Amino acid sequence: MNNMQKQYEEARKQYQDVGVDTDKALEKLGKIPISIHCWQGDDVTGFEYSDIALGGGLLTTGNFKGKPRNLLQLRQDIEKAFTLIPGPKKINLHPIYGDFKGKKVDRDQIGPEHFESWVDWAQKNNAGIDFNPTTFAHKMADGGYTISDKDKKIRNFWIEHARRCREISNYFGSRLGKTCIYNIWVQDGAKDTTLAKYEHRMIMKEALDEIFSEKYPESNVLDALESKLFGLGSESFTVGSLDFYLAYAAQNGKLITFDTGHFHPTELVSDKISAVLPFLKGIMLHLSRGIRWDSDHVTIMSDEVIEIMKEIVRAGATGRVYIGTDFFDSSINRIGAWAIGARAVIKALLVALLEPASVIKKYEDEGLLFARLGMLEDSKTMPFGAVWNYHCLASGVPADAAWIGEVLKYEAEVLDER
Repeated sequence: MNNMQKQYEEARKQYQDVGVDTDKALEKLGKIPISIHCWQGDDVTGFEYSDIALGGGLLTTGNFKGKPRNLLQLRQDIEKAFTLIPGPKKINLHPIYGDFKGKKVDRDQIGPEHFESWVDWAQKNNAGIDFNPTTFAHKMADGGYTISDKDKKIRNFWIEHARRCREISNYFGSRLGKTCIYNIWVQDGAKDTTLAKYEHRMIMKEALDEIFSEKYPESNVLDALESKLFGLGSESFTVGSLDFYLAYAAQNGKLITFDTGHFHPTELVSDKISAVLPFLKGIMLHLSRGIRWDSDHVTIMSDEVIEIMKEIVRAGATGRVYIGTDFFDSSINRIGAWAIGARAVIKALLVALLEPASVIKKYEDEGLLFARLGMLEDSKTMPFGAVWNYHCLASGVPADAAWIGEVLKYEAEVLDER
């Protein structure tokens, strides 16, 4: 028995004393996939024919060396990141990452054939795939609106794009046998005051009805809607607000997507989970770290991320809340960024699974509120790190600190050569 296993055995006994079975917690953790976004790998550039700037309220900063120039290099980087992240994984794609083989394929013409190689890659890497439409960085999005545009030509172009993306999502689910979350986020909105809020929202409602009109098995694809408070270029009005999408999701049996950077800095996503779960099919999470606001910094193991995971576990909702990352920082090593963010999310989930909830709940039910607070505080110093490092060992990935050397080696051997 090595030192890491010895530390785990000691930690297991300490958790057992407060009613927590660490083996069962790790077993549960090993069944929950984390959806890792591909666009951290290349700064949301993609491999389309288009050379139009990112736009759509999105912005990346930095120019770290070794950015992948093609799909082969991007997948190579993702595979390296996967070796540093324990547990089951999915890759979250945008249409601009299709395998177009150098051909010009506009977004209303994409189909499953452009993503066959991604399915082959996912099967090889035992990964699922999630998907989103790409409505930014395109000449048809210059006016600030897409599926809610008053111009029927523009609107129909994006409706067709979204419809085809959903068809591709169904293809992913059917081929891989793992449900694809089809997540719609559009940048639609106005920079300054508009009187047409109701008009745009009615147009979007009808557009969504059309996009979702085709019925696919939920075992293949689940639809999700991602709101935003505001964006660059839509400071005064965002069509897809939380209120709008929550109402649509509740009425139409869809998931709501909570991106932790898409709310006012004083809002807590952790508090929203129990508020909406009684009314919705489920939740998709896009976890990032907003500084000031939606800056999409790399996710870390913050108090809020831990609270989000605790709310999921306390609600018994690990089967109804789908967990993913969403950040893009090109100022640091991109593989390292993936590893930091994903490991932080999985760590936070493990902390939640190790919470002595039965003891704390018993105190609460008995009105022993000081004991409840005391146990919540005492649980913070439980030997979580020993359980985490054991999980990494059992998963065949480097433990804390050790993984950093792997990234530096890859940087020297691969990124520097690019």
